[in-house]
Amino acid sequence: MKKTIAIFDLDKTLIPFDCDEAWGQFLYARGLAEHDFLSRQTAFFAQYDAGTLDIHEYQRFSIAATVQAGPVLAQQALAEFVEQCVRPRLDSSVLQLINMHRQQGHHLLVITATNVFVSRAVVDALGIVDLLAIDLSVDEKGWFTGQIEGTPSFREGKVTRLNQWLATLGLQRSDVVLHFYSDSANDLPLLALVDHPVATNPSPDLRERALRQGWPVLDLFGP
Repeated sequence: MKKTIAIFDLDKTLIPFDCDEAWGQFLYARGLAEHDFLSRQTAFFAQYDAGTLDIHEYQRFSIAATVQAGPVLAQQALAEFVEQCVRPRLDSSVLQLINMHRQQGHHLLVITATNVFVSRAVVDALGIVDLLAIDLSVDEKGWFTGQIEGTPSFREGKVTRLNQWLATLGLQRSDVVLHFYSDSANDLPLLALVDHPVATNPSPDLRERALRQGWPVLDLFGP
């Protein structure tokens, strides 16, 4: 019998906002980011929506304030961020979706283009163990350098990372049945690969693509 895996994107799929964006704004509000942080962040997210984002350039920018804060202050701030900004916005419909797959014995996995420092804390709040995120290189002291380590889990990289993860379980694509929930057209490479793609809270371009492809559309957060 094939193993069934329910894969979820994170931002705007399982949570109704982008946690990397919100984390940057959280640090900025506490004086821990550069004065032009918000305008630069807006420009990067416009590139993301347009499908033109350079993920390496963006990650160097987005993690800079975290790196500068240092491990102690950053970890303290992250714990506050989860309690103040994430947990209050966890939606019951999302938890029901996760539990539906869990009750069917499906393996749960989140694949996100958010860095592992931020996304790990958010995914923990959702009660999901397995996570593939943007891994970051560390220095001799074990703190982030600002550079991406390995293949970034972004666009086609999500397919690469998934295949690598399956291999660690001794599995190939033919051994599994895959569901994938995502809001973004940046995830079309993985949506096209899986057995059950679901456009979830989709962006306008993904909604249009899903309707043309006959994919289910799931709106969890309402209008």
